[in-house]
Amino acid sequence: MISTKSQVAKLIGSAVAVVLLAGLTACGGPPAWVKKGSGVYNEKDNKSFYGVGAVTGVRNEPLAWDAAENRARAELTKSFQTYTAYLMRDYAASTTAGDFNKSAEEQNIERAIKTFASATLSGVRPIDRYKDEKTGTYYVLTKLSLKEMQDALEQTKELNAQVRDYVRRNSEKAFERLEKEEDKQGKK
Repeated sequence: MISTKSQVAKLIGSAVAVVLLAGLTACGGPPAWVKKGSGVYNEKDNKSFYGVGAVTGVRNEPLAWDAAENRARAELTKSFQTYTAYLMRDYAASTTAGDFNKSAEEQNIERAIKTFASATLSGVRPIDRYKDEKTGTYYVLTKLSLKEMQDALEQTKELNAQVRDYVRRNSEKAFERLEKEEDKQGKK
């Protein structure tokens, strides 16, 4: 009887271990910021801009981390000032000669987009990083605090005066609008 009870106990113990292991595996995965991506995260005490950069296919780990961090900084830069030029050319022709039942059709469509972002951002720093072991993708999260950015704007002379004034006037308004939207979502 004792051996049967011990076998049942072992079986139950094994089942519990499997369930716990499966539960822990399900809890794993990338941090929330990897899926959320770059943008403005409006936390109650800390209004900040975040950039997420990623790189895959790089074997040299220090180089991969640097590339992901630089891409995260570029994501932040795109939030402030981006120049985009768009060109689309569309050509279509139908040619007939003599017999109107026979024609030659031709068509050519081209699209070109050029995007350029450039800014000097002081105070951007990496705050977290994650490596997806399955895909070999390196992720870095960078942060620029609104308060630090406003302080840096006061000290810099490189930044275009119009951009500096626009950011100063509208940064708080943008966060206020975001808070209102979050309140609306919370009431649903």
